[in-house]
Amino acid sequence: MKSKARGALVGALAFAVAAGIGVPAFAATTPTLVMSGGSAVFGLGSVAVNATAGAPGKVKFMANGVVITGCDAVATTSTAPFVAVCQWTPAKSGANALSGTLTPTDTTAYTSVDSPVLNVKVGVPIQTTAGSPIQIYVDTILATGSTGALAPRFNGCAVMNEFLLGQNIVFRVYANNADQGNAVMDTTNTAKAYIEVAGLKDPIQMKYGNHSGVAFWTGLLRTGTAAGQYSTLGTINYKVVMVAKDTDSVKVLATKRVARVVDGVRQVDANGNTIYDRVAYYRTVKVTPAVKGATGYFQPDWNANSKLTLFAVPVQK
Repeated sequence: MKSKARGALVGALAFAVAAGIGVPAFAATTPTLVMSGGSAVFGLGSVAVNATAGAPGKVKFMANGVVITGCDAVATTSTAPFVAVCQWTPAKSGANALSGTLTPTDTTAYTSVDSPVLNVKVGVPIQTTAGSPIQIYVDTILATGSTGALAPRFNGCAVMNEFLLGQNIVFRVYANNADQGNAVMDTTNTAKAYIEVAGLKDPIQMKYGNHSGVAFWTGLLRTGTAAGQYSTLGTINYKVVMVAKDTDSVKVLATKRVARVVDGVRQVDANGNTIYDRVAYYRTVKVTPAVKGATGYFQPDWNANSKLTLFAVPVQK
């Protein structure tokens, strides 16, 4: 019976072919394609962008819809996981959209496929204003005097970014000015030092002074529900601004020869001649007219969990 059935099936297929009747073909499979990587810092060269496919083939890599140079047909590995790697040099900082298209080696068994878009953020230095000679450091601590529910949980001078409504926030700031040989910015060479806080009408003016033996700038943000106090819950958006005084002299990087001394003894060569080293130093140069004081600012761009944040006081149950 089995032999007769098999013969009938073969005969039916032969009849179908002879009669021009199409025999259904197997549908090609759509493989997966997933992008990863691309965590770059702008201006620091290339980084790897990975494409992991569900089948071997070649991948066309794109950034913001444009094919990445040299990555128009990158072969995957021949064994699973099928990975293709592209070295990408970002053309811009900030948001970038990475994607890819896989062309399978076996186009009969697999179809081409586009990957989902991988959104990445190309980093830039967070320190201060691009192009400004002023470099600024900022942190925040809890002001002294908070009691009860507003008292510090641990050390009152601990650096922190989360505060409760009613607590007062101290901004601690120091800055250096490369135009003045990386000089510390203090009251002698600083024209303005203030903090702009979104939601406050007037900037917070900073003061420079001694704090337990070390000197830096401070500014106080009072939070609460009274008139003039900051009361908006959530992220506190701020910008620290430092403006240097105009000056008629600048520090210029130069070099000079200095005799080499080891353990108080001047070093000489085989012929008895003094050995000199060339070292860098800053020399002061008078300029006319006076140089306009530079402006620098610090505006944090951390992720949301790291930003300065104000919370409501927890309700006791």
